[in-house]
Amino acid sequence: MDIRTSRQTLETTPVSNPRSLAKVGGHPIHAMLVPFPFAFFIATFACDIGYATRGDIGWVMATEWLLGAGLIFAGLAALAGLIDFLGDRRIRRLDAAWWHMGGNLLAVTISAFNFYLRYQTGAAAGLNSALTLVSAIVVAILCFTGWKGWQLVYRHRVGVADYPD
Repeated sequence: MDIRTSRQTLETTPVSNPRSLAKVGGHPIHAMLVPFPFAFFIATFACDIGYATRGDIGWVMATEWLLGAGLIFAGLAALAGLIDFLGDRRIRRLDAAWWHMGGNLLAVTISAFNFYLRYQTGAAAGLNSALTLVSAIVVAILCFTGWKGWQLVYRHRVGVADYPD
């Protein structure tokens, strides 16, 4: 068990947890926004599979909307995460924070490229297997960055309130 999260350490040490500066009513905004781009980017991959199995152009049109919404929410989540990252030196000292941020930047960059290619060709052109592979790569990256994000919360207690209300 991590020494910062052991019961004895928590009960006897007055050190506070790394704080989230971007919050509403004490709740970290980054944690509230992160599920949206995850869901949109994973749903993009699911729609790619739907198109591959059914061949209906509606799946391709859905991917354009999902990618667009995912990019908007990813930008908002990134802004809140960056405020937290820059706001507490202890967060910047954590390797998991750097991996989490870097991986998410990579996933968003790939998704933006994916969106651009789909938008340029249009839904009527359908999809090729390369774009489906790109969506799968983004999902794999998100699995890694999601793991690192939860590591920040559960192991390093980033954004966790010091005392229950």
